[in-house]
Amino acid sequence: MSPTTIAILGIVFMFILMLLRMPVGFAMFFAGFVGFSYYVSPQAAYSMLSTDIWGGFASYGLSVIPMFVFMGQIAFRSGVTESLYSAAYRWVGSLKGGMAATTIAASTAFAAICGSNAATAATMGTIALPEMKRFRYNEALSTGSVAAGGTLGVVIPPSVVLIVIALQTEQSITRLFIANIIPGLLLSGLFLATVFLVCMKYPEWGPAGPKTTFKEKIFSLPGVIEPILLFALVIVGLYLGWFTPTEAGAAGSFGALVLSLLQKKLNWERFKLAVTDTLRISTMVIILITGAVAFGRFLTITRLPFALSDWAASLPVPPFVILLVVIMIYILGGALMDALGFLTLSIPIFFPLAMALGYDPIWYTVLITLITTMGAITPPVGVNAFIVKGLVPEVPIQTIFKGVGFFLASYVVCVALLLAFPQIALFLPNLLY
Repeated sequence: MSPTTIAILGIVFMFILMLLRMPVGFAMFFAGFVGFSYYVSPQAAYSMLSTDIWGGFASYGLSVIPMFVFMGQIAFRSGVTESLYSAAYRWVGSLKGGMAATTIAASTAFAAICGSNAATAATMGTIALPEMKRFRYNEALSTGSVAAGGTLGVVIPPSVVLIVIALQTEQSITRLFIANIIPGLLLSGLFLATVFLVCMKYPEWGPAGPKTTFKEKIFSLPGVIEPILLFALVIVGLYLGWFTPTEAGAAGSFGALVLSLLQKKLNWERFKLAVTDTLRISTMVIILITGAVAFGRFLTITRLPFALSDWAASLPVPPFVILLVVIMIYILGGALMDALGFLTLSIPIFFPLAMALGYDPIWYTVLITLITTMGAITPPVGVNAFIVKGLVPEVPIQTIFKGVGFFLASYVVCVALLLAFPQIALFLPNLLY
């Protein structure tokens, strides 16, 4: 068999394993190991494990993942979200749809120290959903705003997904973090505009809350100081060269721990939960990376990514047409799989293709992160929608997907703007570097 045929069979084998409910990371690893053994030899496959995988995971740099996850967990367990939600509500809660807008604004701030869409949705939903129910908000609007706001946890840095992509593609974590700031804030602004536009059309969906005085607004601002300080510590420290990415994660974790202790918001039980969740999430991410490394090495020796790149480059169509096809694949893949799982799976195939077509690696990474993250609120998987469903079991899942449907338009607009104006992602990296 030709190398390309072997590679395609390896991909099919991997998808069969996933259909048999094998976790994505294990499916990628097993398919990659078996494919490598068949194409080269079992001895070479074992050697690949000992050199590429062990060598990579014994490196100091990979500890960046648990560091940033721990920072988000400490912030979550110490009750940062209550202060964020309260502050945001003081400023926009008195408007039509103000509580849904509050949820988006608080999710934006929490995303800057969390890095996970599921954690952001679950955290904000616990606080926001009972309040919106009390004020008689439409169920589609309330659940949709929580699910959509949660996706900002992946888009806005520091993001575990961006770290994994940087490690896979050997890009600068710092530059990817900086590149995602403007697109993340743009998407957040589009979500807010969506809330207000929906409430203009259906005023009864988002009743206005009680008005607050300017003094109350000012006195609520200390509630947002902690996430701003942590975000500034990480991003500014990275840019100025105070920290490596791993040191930035450690500094952010230490800062979150100190702030929570000074404010007496963290007890021993909450600390143990933060450590346990950090270990669980970090292990899941590392297993995904392990599988992606094994599968990526298999694809590399079969030269499928390079053959695909050469084939695409020779097509008599503009590169933009090929990019649109790749975007459609990412939309479909993001809707069927977890964003992190699909990205680790697809990057060895499509990243070399994008580079062969001449696209900027930072811009392309921002683009596929946005598109794949959209899958967290699209059926049939839509993990954030099901997280919200778990918080409000009485609300039909169809109602939740109806609500997130309004926010999908924001994603479409954001992606369209990024395609039309690449400088949205490249302006800050180019300016600072």
